[in-house]
Amino acid sequence: MIQINLEQNIKLDFKSNEAYKQLRTNILFCGRDIKVVCFTSSLPNEGKSNVSFNLAVSFAESGKKVIFIDADLRRSIILGRYKPDQAVMGLTHYLSGMNSLEEVQYETNIPNLDMIFTGPVPPNPSELLGSDTFVELLHALREEYDYVIIDTPPLGSVIDSVIIAEHCDGVVLVVEANAISYKFVQKVKSQLEMGKCRILGAVLNKVDMNKEHQYYGKKYKRYEKQYYTAY
Repeated sequence: MIQINLEQNIKLDFKSNEAYKQLRTNILFCGRDIKVVCFTSSLPNEGKSNVSFNLAVSFAESGKKVIFIDADLRRSIILGRYKPDQAVMGLTHYLSGMNSLEEVQYETNIPNLDMIFTGPVPPNPSELLGSDTFVELLHALREEYDYVIIDTPPLGSVIDSVIIAEHCDGVVLVVEANAISYKFVQKVKSQLEMGKCRILGAVLNKVDMNKEHQYYGKKYKRYEKQYYTAY
């Protein structure tokens, strides 16, 4: 497996790190059969990529063997944000038959964490993600890793997340506080349910702890962290 260094590996502060530990614990309590988990949101910029990647790091730090898959084939931010120290092949290269799994699977400088990046934007992302090749990929990675964490596109924009979620053990919805309406979130939740994937819960993100949040209840006032789980 090719080794890369993530040059922009952002260190979390204590409170944020503890919040991800809480999220990690919540997923662990969902059961041993929950190994392949995808993350989505209603709209772009709600923080799903940060949440999913940092959760993958948290699992890796706990000693679990983890692979993070960037499956947001239309508008990925992972490559630009974490800046691998060399050019990489990605998921679209593999799904289109251009490269083998070994050529797109990277070992990172974060112990226990491997990654598959997106690759170039394809003309047919939904078809690639709905292919037998993608399903077979998840089956293979399930056998090799303790956890497979997948970042997917926002479901309020495209249907890709439902296609992916159908082959996962669970899905987590990331919701930006005070930015998304209740009805919109319910609509996205209904779309996920139609995909027959177990919804593990939601992450309430970007909560401003300098303000009162009576709507979200006392649970969120108890934790002064960047990320909040809402199971």
